Amino acid sequence: MPDNTQQFLNDLDKKLWNAADRLRASLDAAVYKHAVLGLIFLKYISDAFRMRQDEIKSLFQTPGHEYFLNPADYTDYAKAIRTELEDRDYYEEENVFWVPPLARWKTIQDNAKLPPGAEIEVTNGKKETYHIKSLGRFIDDALEAVERENPRLKGFIEKNRYARLELPQDNLGGLIDLIATIPFEHADLHAKDILGHVYEYFLGQFALAEGKKGGQYFTPKSIVSLIVEMLEPCQGRVYDPAMGSGGFFVQSEKFIKEHGGKLGNLSVYGQESNPTTWRLAAMNMAIRGIDFNFGKEPANSFTNDQHPDLRADYVMANPPFNIKEWWDGKLEGDPRWKYGTPPKGNANFAWVQHMLHHLAPNGSLALLLANGSMSSNAGGEDSIRKNLLQADLVECLVALPGQLFANTQIPACIWFLTKNKKGGSPNRVPLRNRSGQVLFIDARNLGYMKNRVLRDFTPEDIKKIAGTFQKWKRSDGYEDKAGFCKSATLQEIAQHGHVLTPGRYVGAAAQEEDSEPFADKMERLVAELEEQQAEGAKLDAAIADNLKSLGFGKN
Repeated sequence: MPDNTQQFLNDLDKKLWNAADRLRASLDAAVYKHAVLGLIFLKYISDAFRMRQDEIKSLFQTPGHEYFLNPADYTDYAKAIRTELEDRDYYEEENVFWVPPLARWKTIQDNAKLPPGAEIEVTNGKKETYHIKSLGRFIDDALEAVERENPRLKGFIEKNRYARLELPQDNLGGLIDLIATIPFEHADLHAKDILGHVYEYFLGQFALAEGKKGGQYFTPKSIVSLIVEMLEPCQGRVYDPAMGSGGFFVQSEKFIKEHGGKLGNLSVYGQESNPTTWRLAAMNMAIRGIDFNFGKEPANSFTNDQHPDLRADYVMANPPFNIKEWWDGKLEGDPRWKYGTPPKGNANFAWVQHMLHHLAPNGSLALLLANGSMSSNAGGEDSIRKNLLQADLVECLVALPGQLFANTQIPACIWFLTKNKKGGSPNRVPLRNRSGQVLFIDARNLGYMKNRVLRDFTPEDIKKIAGTFQKWKRSDGYEDKAGFCKSATLQEIAQHGHVLTPGRYVGAAAQEEDSEPFADKMERLVAELEEQQAEGAKLDAAIADNLKSLGFGKN
């Protein structure tokens, strides 16, 4: 996006986060997160409703339009328009959530400072009186009214969250005023773009604030972007069995938008076992207008599969690494374990096979796993890995640099698998026959330190990795590059005992020849060493003098 637009979003991010953090009082970040994100959700659906309301009001007054209301036909024209604006059909036909009067942002902000016991009037065809018990209860009632009026949101609104919050009314009221300052529109951005960006930014900031626990629902944006750029989801069904807050779905929609496709080309399916995170993901989709199917309830993907008949064109996931307590007796002999029963003490290859089970005949998948998955022999993992290779399902392995995740220091990699390496045009893009080949990419030396503890990819890094994968798939000028990428045959991999660590195949990068003669270089380095030693001696003397002046050391 243009630099000035990006700067606008960056400034907005900092302003909102700093102000919201000041209002947190004594609340833990994990609790406060839902207070903030729930209000952003409410602000968005209310803004979207108001935008549609303004649009149809204009159409009512446009002669010749099918919605035109002729003033000559009404004794009270203004009242007729107000009545017509409350017809929910106008909103549902444009996929806009119907927001009842109690939940409209103006109603909430205008009355947020009223004391408990106050009464307000709301109008929805007829006037009704609402008694404010507390500001928290007021927001809860507004959210429940939204859920009641919109079946798509049934079950995704947590009951009584704000009433249970130990957040002073002044702080909660201040948070409402703060979120009200999120701009309605910008020269290059619509309300949905701005609010979606803010929502995503806050998710990331809360993940950092929560540390290990927060990272369970949030995958760094650059890794999500990398996987999406490599899989190139264009149309069909997208599935994430460990979806967290739904980052892969958001990025898939962005990919389609950036490449000139239609947003409705993707159908989104997800599953999440954590009830709170399940609801977060639903709000994340609603803010962006993405239709979704997250199952009837939050549930374990292994023991309570919410999409048993789904065969997706793209599967993407960042499941928790190396889960030990995952096995259930009823999983014995499960048809998903086609390539071997996963060890009961590690779910890594259970995730791989669960995702393969849900993959369409021409589908492709990507998942993040701990590096041990590429070489471990424990619990029969080597046998499963061998079976996956012999079935020619493994397409690419990417070794990632360390410190990419806020919640774990475990080294990670990305597995790419596909059910069709024979070529053709499954996504309207001609692919070559890659049968019997696997691409290895060693990206451990890419990225930059964005702060003292976290590394991130640059857009150029993502382009380099994804571009290498695309060239390899399309015969578009791909070449092996020592230290970075290597296309290996299944025979070569078998010679390495079916170990899939990229470093084993790509080798070491070629070193640039040193043009400086050895004798000259040695003389220069010795001189530099002597100079540094002399400087060190001066500093030692200065430190000793300072200590003496303070009464320390020998006089």
